[in-house]
Amino acid sequence: MIEHVAAQTFHARRGRLKNAFRYGVDYILTDLTHGAPPLLSRNRFNLFSIHDRRHGGPRGSGHGVAWFREELERRGFPLKGARLLLLTQPSYLWFHFNPVSFWIAEKDGSPRAFITEVNNTFGHRHCYFAAHPDFRPITRSDVIEAEKLMHVSPFQQVAGRYSFNFGMTNEAFNIRIAYTNGQEGVLATLNGLRRPVTSGGLLRAALRRPLGAARVVALIYWQALKLWIKRAPFLKKPKPPEPLISDSATFSGKKA
Repeated sequence: MIEHVAAQTFHARRGRLKNAFRYGVDYILTDLTHGAPPLLSRNRFNLFSIHDRRHGGPRGSGHGVAWFREELERRGFPLKGARLLLLTQPSYLWFHFNPVSFWIAEKDGSPRAFITEVNNTFGHRHCYFAAHPDFRPITRSDVIEAEKLMHVSPFQQVAGRYSFNFGMTNEAFNIRIAYTNGQEGVLATLNGLRRPVTSGGLLRAALRRPLGAARVVALIYWQALKLWIKRAPFLKKPKPPEPLISDSATFSGKKA
């Protein structure tokens, strides 16, 4: 299966300095096994493309869905009957940058485990694994908490915690990530409807949001410039965390 998720992302900074923005973004949901329309390719150049080396494992030398399967097996996930999916922003021509992607293990139409794959603009990556101990369905009301381990923004410390809410239905995604560090923090959301991917839809996305991944990078730097003008403290880049992946804790029925 392969789908197009034309989504909206919202970010709001909490604390002494306020800043908020909302942008449209295009995601692809795929099991990396089925065919795609002519404008979308796997592991080869196209208007839009998804490359295994860019996902699943160390940044730039990933192993795609095989890595996700290995991480699930390592944690005792029952793979029989599961669909392994990737929700990601595709490369646009030769441009690629993806702040966050999601590896999803789905059973009976419900997400049972996922890995949040986070990249920063400094070439670093860290991944957060989330699942209930018994791998029951993860609902939108469940809260997944994780310690922040990677430098994502030069205006935020490597401290504090993330709270994830992961909503996935047959019609839509509603993902919420709240970062808190004392009185400081950021709220980020990703909301979009699931639709079959078509060449027409991809072409409209390219016209509506030209340059794809290059546009994403430009918007990140534009928001950073706005914070710099507001005199937000600029922090030095630390080394990336090790190991590559850390485990999160899930709590049922709580709202972040």
